[in-house]
Amino acid sequence: MMPNPTALAYTLGEIEPGAPCCTPVPLLRVRELAVAYHGQTVLSGVSLDIYKGCITALIGPSGCGKTSLLLALNRLSDLVPGTRVRGSVQLGEHNVYAAGCDVRALRQRVGMIFQKPNPFPLSIRRNLELPLREQGVRRPDELAHRIECALTDVGLWSEVRDRLDAPALGLSGGQQQRLCIARALVLRPEVLLMDEPCSALDPLSSGVVEDLIVRLRGSYTVVIVTHNLAQARRIANYAAFFWMTERVGQLIEFGQSQRLFESPRDELTAAYLAGARG
Repeated sequence: MMPNPTALAYTLGEIEPGAPCCTPVPLLRVRELAVAYHGQTVLSGVSLDIYKGCITALIGPSGCGKTSLLLALNRLSDLVPGTRVRGSVQLGEHNVYAAGCDVRALRQRVGMIFQKPNPFPLSIRRNLELPLREQGVRRPDELAHRIECALTDVGLWSEVRDRLDAPALGLSGGQQQRLCIARALVLRPEVLLMDEPCSALDPLSSGVVEDLIVRLRGSYTVVIVTHNLAQARRIANYAAFFWMTERVGQLIEFGQSQRLFESPRDELTAAYLAGARG
C-alpha cells in the first residue's frame, strides 16, 4: 500500500534513530548487482535487502559505487550513456529489470533526491503541480490538497503558503532541497533515494534536512548515500559499507547500523570507521 502523506505526522518518531525496524520486511531485494560504464565495471557482486520503513545508509570513500547503486535501483542509470547493469533488483513482487517494466511507474514508486538542490526554474506551486499533472492529476482541489500535504510534510507550508507563485529559485538552499523532497513526496512514493542530500548545504540547513529525513522514517523507505559518518550513525537503521577492490566497488559489510558502527566484523570496515583507511 502506498504511504499516505497526510498520515505522516502520526508515524514520525516511532522508530528510534539507529535502531532496527521492529519487523524487518524487505521492500527492495538486490542480488548480484553489477554496474559498468563503457565496458568498465565500477560495482560488482552487490547483494542486500532494503527494509520497509527504515533508513539505510550507504557509506564508504568516493568512487566505490554507492551512487551507481542508487541510480540502478530505479533505473536512472538508463539515462547515463554507456551504462550496463547486471543482476536483479526486486521491488516487492516486481523485477525492476524485467522486460516490459514500466520505468515511469517505477520512478513514481522510487523517487530520487540529488546532492545539489535542483528545483525547476518555475514557481514553487508549479514545481509540485508539474509532476502531478504528468501523473494525470487535474482537479484543482486535489492539486491544492496534494501540494499542501507535501509542503507540510517537509515543513515548508508555513514558510511559503503566501508565496506559492514566487520563483522556486528564490528560496534558500535548504528550502530548495526541502522543496525537491516535497516534489518527490507529492507523488506518494514508497522509496526515497538520497544522494548526499545535505552535503551542498550550510550546517544549519543541513540539520533541518537531516531532521526531516529522520521524520520520514516509518512512512517511507529511505536509502541515503552519505560521507558524513556521524550523520549515518545518527539517522540510519541499517548501514552498508562499500570499498574499492582492484578498481571495482564492492559491498564489504552490511547490517544494523548500531552493530556495524560499534562492532564491525570486517577489518576494512573497522579501519575506515576509525579513520585509518579512506
